Amino acid sequence: MRERTELRDLVAAELSEPLDPRVTAVAEAIAARHDPSSRAVLFYGSCLRESQLEGRMLDFYLIVSDYRTAYDRRGLAAANRLIPPNVFYFEKNGLAAKYAVLSEADFARECDASARTASVFARFSQPSRLVWAADEGVRNRVICCVARAAPVLLGLTRPTLSDDEAADPLELWKKAFHLTYGAELRAERASRPEAIVDSDPDRYRRFAKAAGFPDHRSFTEAQRRTSEHAWRQFQRRGKRASLLRLIKASFTFAGGAEYIAWKINRHAGTRIELKPWQRRHPLLAGISLLPRLLKCGAIR
Repeated sequence: MRERTELRDLVAAELSEPLDPRVTAVAEAIAARHDPSSRAVLFYGSCLRESQLEGRMLDFYLIVSDYRTAYDRRGLAAANRLIPPNVFYFEKNGLAAKYAVLSEADFARECDASARTASVFARFSQPSRLVWAADEGVRNRVICCVARAAPVLLGLTRPTLSDDEAADPLELWKKAFHLTYGAELRAERASRPEAIVDSDPDRYRRFAKAAGFPDHRSFTEAQRRTSEHAWRQFQRRGKRASLLRLIKASFTFAGGAEYIAWKINRHAGTRIELKPWQRRHPLLAGISLLPRLLKCGAIR
């Protein structure tokens, strides 16, 4: 319990670190857009790590009480419930952002070992900020959810490493992020997991220690196979979910086709330019881009 209490304190402190007021203004505007269902807004991603806002896409998660009251269209609520999360484009004061919407129940599940995919517990094992919360009860629940993310990620990863490899917490984190990136259709360079860990190695050492790692237990071959099987399951479910979200985004996300092209060009170094028909028919555009993206390695 000491380790988990220490981890919760680390998470609470990190979530509360100050932010550029412009980020806070965007988060508050996102929460207002879905009032009264909004419960919390979390900020994460490259803009947080690199402290650069201009010309970038800010990343947020909006946590809502339930999908039905979060939207004025039943179709959006159904899409969010069936293939979570929904993703939306947003602008305020010259800053561009996207935000993903999850219910409190789905957020709690996806930060835990019962998660359907690895994406949420992987993201919230990394630095994030709780920019806005409806009340202190919500704030405490979010802290508890985020504090479960790192132990889940590292616990699933640890049996896949040899004892020598697992002795270095940074190697454990890098292997964990390689596995999670492999469980999605990611428009990222192969060196991305190392870059994330190397951006703040002291932070990852502290969080690993508080989560109970390095773990000096020896694992049997059966335990290793069980862990590897779990990751294969995450990979199958994650890639399928990523593809469904990509297609869904092209009609639930205003500017979806443009966002997809922007995201791929930004992270994979490609120069995809949308044709006029792709802008007019975003769903078909999302489907038509997939073979090209797979061929050029923009998604894996």
